[in-house]
Amino acid sequence: MARTTPNPWLLAAALGTFALGGCANYVTKQDFDSTVAQLRASDQKQQVQLDQQQAQINQLSGDMKTALSKYDAEITQLQGRIRVDTVSHFAFNSATLDARDKQLLGQFAKVIAAHHPDVLITVEGFADPAGTVAYNQVLGLRRARAVKDYLVEQGIPSSELRTVSYGKARDRQVKPGAWGARGEVNRRVSLVVDFAGRTADTAAPMTGAGQG
Repeated sequence: MARTTPNPWLLAAALGTFALGGCANYVTKQDFDSTVAQLRASDQKQQVQLDQQQAQINQLSGDMKTALSKYDAEITQLQGRIRVDTVSHFAFNSATLDARDKQLLGQFAKVIAAHHPDVLITVEGFADPAGTVAYNQVLGLRRARAVKDYLVEQGIPSSELRTVSYGKARDRQVKPGAWGARGEVNRRVSLVVDFAGRTADTAAPMTGAGQG
């Protein structure tokens, strides 16, 4: 039977552990092998957890693509998370959800509630470039909160939702510089689903005039 070669990082960790005890202590092969086995078991446990998480992400991605196939939404699988883009659009200077977007969000909520109740959902709000940075930062947050409130109505616990605003950040605009009728795609909310820790809602203080 072939013998498995120990992970060199595990061996190094084991040697380091024994080195701390001083050179005067003799390390038996049994003690060394026992420490390596414990480290390897810990490493394998972490890998199993990562594999299980990835399997859940793969399933969520497939469920979302099936449930949202008839809507204008793009599902992207990233490292440890799922991103749902073009979830909802808003009228100029508005944070009121459109009826067409409620249908999509309703389907999204059904998938989460039925199969993935333990995920964390970040609702990202955006604005077009018209108006001041500060105003649009808050407007983006209002849009994100409108989507969050609707998802809560659809059965997703508030504790599993967080909101953030990117305002009119140019690197997050679908059509850079577009506003008014042409900028509808920039007045949007996207959803990111992962297993990260929870944080508070964020937005810059609203100062000045202008809207997007």
